[in-house]
Amino acid sequence: MANNEAKTNEQFEQTLSECRQLFEKKLHDYGASWRILRPASLTDQLLIKAKRIRSLEIKKQSLVGEGIRPEFIALINYGIVGLIQLERGFSDSADISNDEAMTLYDEYAHQALELMKRKNHDYDEAWRAMRVSSYTDFILTKIQRVKEIEDLEGDTLVSEGIDANYMDIINYAVFGAIKLRVER
Repeated sequence: MANNEAKTNEQFEQTLSECRQLFEKKLHDYGASWRILRPASLTDQLLIKAKRIRSLEIKKQSLVGEGIRPEFIALINYGIVGLIQLERGFSDSADISNDEAMTLYDEYAHQALELMKRKNHDYDEAWRAMRVSSYTDFILTKIQRVKEIEDLEGDTLVSEGIDANYMDIINYAVFGAIKLRVER
């Protein structure tokens, strides 16, 4: 493994570990309240986060004092929640324990990590040459695709499914979180 690839894999792991820590703290505070989210509501939550990133990128100012990087972290965590919801469906209550939620979180975070590693190998670190604003635009595109698939009730002809789009959202958000940490 090339030195750059090893460094990148470590950064992927560190970023996902940071996301996991935040998710676990929020799970303590709120339980698995996200289990109530229907697919369209989860998509809209992703949209809100991505639109806020784009707004801050364009305006260069936050009036509520929170920056872009925390929104990328939120996109990662909501992307993982989305993958869980695809598997489990939504519920009328927080119907899983915190331990079960963390087990599911870890399963999908691991899948996302392994996919990022494989893609990074194939794309040869191309993400490092990209602008953070491009990650935002690609995430917004993926969210729009999810909305279209939802509107079609999953009846697509050749498209990847919602799960693949969630994985890509996670991937681009990890890139953004890493670059914003490095560029400080």
